[in-house]
Amino acid sequence: MTAPKIGFISLGCPKALVDSERILTQLRVDGYDIVPTYQDADMVVVNTCGFIDAAKQESLDTIGEALAENGKVIVTGCMGATESDITDVHPNVLDVSGPHAYEQVVGAVKSHLPFSKEYNPHLDLVPPQGIKLTPRHYAYLKISEGCNHRCSFCIIPSMRGDLVSRPANDVVAEAEGLVRSGVKELLVISQDTSAYGVDTRYRTTFHNGKPIKTKMLDLCHALSEIGGEQAPWVRLHYVYPYPHVDDIIPLMADGKILPYLDIPFQHGSPKILKAMKRPGAIDNTLNRIKAWRQVCPDITIRSTFIVGFPGETDDDFKQLLDFIDEAQLDRVGAFTYSPVEGAAANAIANPVPEELKEERLAQFMGLQAEISTAKLAAKVGKTIDVIIDEIDQQGAVARSQADAPEIDGLVYLNEEAHHQPGDIVRVKVHASDEHDLWANSVQ
Repeated sequence: MTAPKIGFISLGCPKALVDSERILTQLRVDGYDIVPTYQDADMVVVNTCGFIDAAKQESLDTIGEALAENGKVIVTGCMGATESDITDVHPNVLDVSGPHAYEQVVGAVKSHLPFSKEYNPHLDLVPPQGIKLTPRHYAYLKISEGCNHRCSFCIIPSMRGDLVSRPANDVVAEAEGLVRSGVKELLVISQDTSAYGVDTRYRTTFHNGKPIKTKMLDLCHALSEIGGEQAPWVRLHYVYPYPHVDDIIPLMADGKILPYLDIPFQHGSPKILKAMKRPGAIDNTLNRIKAWRQVCPDITIRSTFIVGFPGETDDDFKQLLDFIDEAQLDRVGAFTYSPVEGAAANAIANPVPEELKEERLAQFMGLQAEISTAKLAAKVGKTIDVIIDEIDQQGAVARSQADAPEIDGLVYLNEEAHHQPGDIVRVKVHASDEHDLWANSVQ
């Protein structure tokens, strides 16, 4: 019997991508083929995003397209946490499930497209690292699900639940398997990386006879010891600014993990941060940033901000501009506030008009562009390590230790097509702009 063919569409953040990889891996283990087009597929699975209204609409549009092009569609992911959000618009979908519902998705596929065959280890090989949707040389390493915070603009806890940390030994074992398969960069992700292990009271686990606490610092130590001379880059994402984050910075200074911290500050006005239910001691935050740079001068700090939050006055916005001007962050993303259904912030008085939101966003990003341009210009003439992502007609496209995939800048090595994706190359920077660098490899 010919194996059924499954089409798969993954929307949303890296955490959803990891969910998709786990579902795809199990489907391949169970004998299903994965195909890239609607026409070749017997059924399509759509992993949705429900974080903001624009993401919800993209999910609904994608489901509609899959139904029109294929007809048999299973829906999973964050938007599926409220089934009626899907079925009210698309009643003909075969099944709806919420985030990280791997078993239900695979079960739905088997229910609507039954298939079984005897496993042949010589023919039915799935890579030991599973099916990956990222390039072979980097991978996302999800260490927990859910979040204990109740930020007023966010509905993730209602979709993904409270924090549930993976045992540290499981995380390290997965990381080792990824490195053995050729992964050169591990991107540690969760809803709240710095809260890792709180729910387990930092339970001690054992890996290869060694104790590892389910705790952020201990996990970073363990990940830094993988691979020996061929140790992977370890990059931390979604770090909440708890005090113990300070303990991670010396590991960055010692080269054990990348000197890169993705930490969403969200705003610069104490009043707005209080309304967001985020830490609001701005002076303390600025002092910590200075202290981090004293311990690790090469640290790259990335952050995200919301502009036009309900109640944001001209003075609040000025405080935000003052904050980023003083903080001099390396990488910044920003978006205007979007009233997501179910978010507590929607009830806050004095919403900011859309036109004013866009004006403020443009002003904010203009200031950050000046900061970014100056910071990258300061790297011209320096020698740095980069990891090759791809080869195109102009040469090699790479990233430095300061650049995460898809969200940060690139380093272009023109006329250097002899490299391979995953190569870590020493280069000298000779040019820069607002976002990117240009460099040549050195011996």
